[in-house]
Amino acid sequence: MAAPPEGTPCWADAMFDDAEGAKTFYGDVLGWAFGEASAEYGNYALAYAGGRAVAAVVPSMSGQEGPSQWCLYVASPDAAATAARIRDNGGEILMEPMQVGGFGTMCLAREPGGALFGVWQPDSHEGFEAVAVPGAYTWAEVFTREPERTDAFFCAVFGYRAKQVVDDAVDFRLFDLGGDPVLGRMKMTDDFPPEVPSYMNVYFGVADCDDAVAKAAKLGGILHFGPMTSPFGRFAALSDPQGAQFSVIDISTAAGEMPRAEDV
Repeated sequence: MAAPPEGTPCWADAMFDDAEGAKTFYGDVLGWAFGEASAEYGNYALAYAGGRAVAAVVPSMSGQEGPSQWCLYVASPDAAATAARIRDNGGEILMEPMQVGGFGTMCLAREPGGALFGVWQPDSHEGFEAVAVPGAYTWAEVFTREPERTDAFFCAVFGYRAKQVVDDAVDFRLFDLGGDPVLGRMKMTDDFPPEVPSYMNVYFGVADCDDAVAKAAKLGGILHFGPMTSPFGRFAALSDPQGAQFSVIDISTAAGEMPRAEDV
């Protein structure tokens, strides 16, 4: 399998104080099954949808307990070179590039607007084994209070071409690679409480958005927006019982015209 182009979202994981609770929650809401946790790698446990690896959960390390969040990783052929570009363009390296056995090399960073993300240089672990199906990664958006800094950063580091969605109601931008949109950027408005930091909102596919929202609520999740039917599918924004923000989307249920986007 060919490595994805640099800047392509390729993996997602999250650290939880209660990893077993997270497995129960996402197992019910997204239908995930989990592989055996690897003690050698901090009890990192792969999540599977239809037998294919789609994400992972890991217990918080001692001293790093706190609110959980999903981390989206983007592909790189050279994590060290990408880390250098991140620094050069105003980003912060939170974890220097580190070889993870024979799986690949990882790096954790924060873009200038404050959102956490990862870089993954694949070796034996190439990333998502499925996308855009129920239970699997489908889309992601950077939610930021500083869109100008965020836009300039991602385009400089990963060579994205940007398109602005023409809509007076929202400030939304698409980042393209090779003509295909790979990531979105949403400006956070005053609707977001000031204590909510910038973050990467990861969308996971579901077969029925309303059913997934009902399951999440029953297990202590919080609904922040939706469910709403859009030209991209029926989606909702949630947070899990440990505070990690995420969205669910049923791409088979879509309605309306696609929004117009202009090159910027």
